[in-house]
Amino acid sequence: MLRVENLAIQFHDQLTAEEAVHGISFTMAPGEILGLVGESGSGKTVTAQAIGGLIRPRGATATGNILFDGLDLLTLSPRQMEGILGKRIGMVFQEPMTAMNPLMKVGRQTEEVLRIHTHQTPRERRESVLDALKAVELPHPERVYDLHPHQLSGGMRQRAMLAAAILLGPELLICDEPTTALDVTTQAQILALLQKINRDLGVGILFISHDLGVVRRLCHRAIVMQDGYVVEQGEIAQLFEHPQAAYTKHLLNALPERRGRRG
Repeated sequence: MLRVENLAIQFHDQLTAEEAVHGISFTMAPGEILGLVGESGSGKTVTAQAIGGLIRPRGATATGNILFDGLDLLTLSPRQMEGILGKRIGMVFQEPMTAMNPLMKVGRQTEEVLRIHTHQTPRERRESVLDALKAVELPHPERVYDLHPHQLSGGMRQRAMLAAAILLGPELLICDEPTTALDVTTQAQILALLQKINRDLGVGILFISHDLGVVRRLCHRAIVMQDGYVVEQGEIAQLFEHPQAAYTKHLLNALPERRGRRG
């Protein structure tokens, strides 16, 4: 489904240029949950942004190939990319309060993707959104539909973002640290919901995180990034039981259960 080939991302201004991602390559199968893991500055988020067409040409350059079902996303115009985002590729961000319009009710802004990509009537859009809110297990979806984002808890806002992302049945869902700002109980609920979406809808999930423990609970495979390079990738069991890279071992040793075992 997704093949990234020799992807390099460079940020630049008039005087300087800095390479954030250095020629990385990986693949992702249909229906797979793939983790992209590393500490801040590792390049994982900008890699996800490049796949989602969010790298701005004025301040950054992405080279290489990002093949989505054989279509090179890096060659598409912004208008062509808009035809794919929301419809075939959904995105969920770390903090929905910054991704959602605080002045618009949840239902109306969730409908936006339907206004762009379908010819549904207002009534049909409302019904589609209510169905999506139910699918992400939001209580009282009719009430949530008419609320503003600030009236929802963090977990409810993240569920609303997930509803918008899956509304049109995308093939790929990109989740950038979607559980980081949540408490442990809510985090577990969102992870279980992502597993349900993957299982029931067959959606492939690219899950970006700095937390290997979260990646272990959710993902089938993982790619470990450091300073813009892929240092290791493989099946979850292999990475946890037989890590090869020193950096992967460093991340594993930082997990609370590993620290407790050493103590």
